[in-house]
Amino acid sequence: MNIVIIGAGLAGANAAQELRAQGHTGDITLIGDEPHPPYERPPLSKGLLLGDVDPDSVFAHPTSWYADHQVELITGAAVTDIDRDTSHVTLADRRLSYDRLLLATGARPRRLPLADQSGADVAYLRTIDDALALAPRLTERLLIVGAGWIGLEVAAAARQAGGAVTIVENASQPLVRVLGPEIAPMVADLHREHGVDLRLDTSILAIEHVEGRTTVRLDDGTDVTPDLILVGIGAEPDDSLAAKAGLATDHGVLVDARLRASAPHVYAAGDVAHHDHPLHGRLRVEHWDTAIHHGRHAARVMLGDDQPYVRQPYFFTDQYDLGMEYVGHVGREGHDEVVIRGSIADRRFTALWIAGGRVAAGMHVNDWDATDSLRALVGRRAIPAVRNPSLTLGEARAAGEG
Repeated sequence: MNIVIIGAGLAGANAAQELRAQGHTGDITLIGDEPHPPYERPPLSKGLLLGDVDPDSVFAHPTSWYADHQVELITGAAVTDIDRDTSHVTLADRRLSYDRLLLATGARPRRLPLADQSGADVAYLRTIDDALALAPRLTERLLIVGAGWIGLEVAAAARQAGGAVTIVENASQPLVRVLGPEIAPMVADLHREHGVDLRLDTSILAIEHVEGRTTVRLDDGTDVTPDLILVGIGAEPDDSLAAKAGLATDHGVLVDARLRASAPHVYAAGDVAHHDHPLHGRLRVEHWDTAIHHGRHAARVMLGDDQPYVRQPYFFTDQYDLGMEYVGHVGREGHDEVVIRGSIADRRFTALWIAGGRVAAGMHVNDWDATDSLRALVGRRAIPAVRNPSLTLGEARAAGEG
């Protein structure tokens, strides 16, 4: 069986690895449009920016791994067409047949035309080349548009490098859609304490670039004069190839619980997959953990496994001396209650989001002993013991299981 994987990111690399681990002996072709072998993206906004990690350490496998495992790795090449009738994909210089096809085309940064068309020095952070180009500029005056995960992590790196950072965010708090009004102010306080000029409820009115000087006019009546504008306003799934091929798409490639797309023998994984999650309904997750486990699960399904993908979404972030892990998902219906254990003021606590009598999501801040308990509690019935401050989260979990 000949398997073609379009997208040489973390999902694609893990799919290829799992195919071989499961004993698949047929051809595997892994195609990526970047010139690099597959790599991990979390270091791009963390250690790689600060120079704390060797650039070679971000790659999913040594280059020799692909030849050693009979995986044909094609880099710097874009797939232009998928012919579902003949089961072929087209590149600029060749056509490849497939018996199974995995789409792992990822996502691309959402653009800000106002910045792109201004003539100012504008950057986005998505690729390893973006990170390596941004790293030496962290000591400059940086304007970050968007207080999401990328924007905040770059802000932390820039402040640690000695740069001057202004963040413009049109929401009332950073990450408020994820963390809610109970916890999001902590993130704002953290960055302001580290010298970030954080402008909330603020938007950009105009950007002027004249004689090498950039002036950004804000709707709070002030101007900012950065050396570089970093745009971090989210990402969009790169589903254009799938749509062109006639596959069902809706803000990503629509896949069922087993990561199967709308055509036979076609699958999708990672950022591009709009997954019918058995626990959460339609869900598209742009995080490292999902890319890894989607890729592995899709590989097993391609080989005949019929299990649905039920793993809970997970992400982490490191900003200054704050570490956070989040498990689960609070859907559009929202939550009924947030149970906070510990001290937000001391930045060491756990939070559980309760919806419909179950723990929809859980998070810890600087409480690394809580990770396993959070994973065990999320998705289960909310137990009264989690509200008992005299019990550790592990003890509360045990009480609920007893």
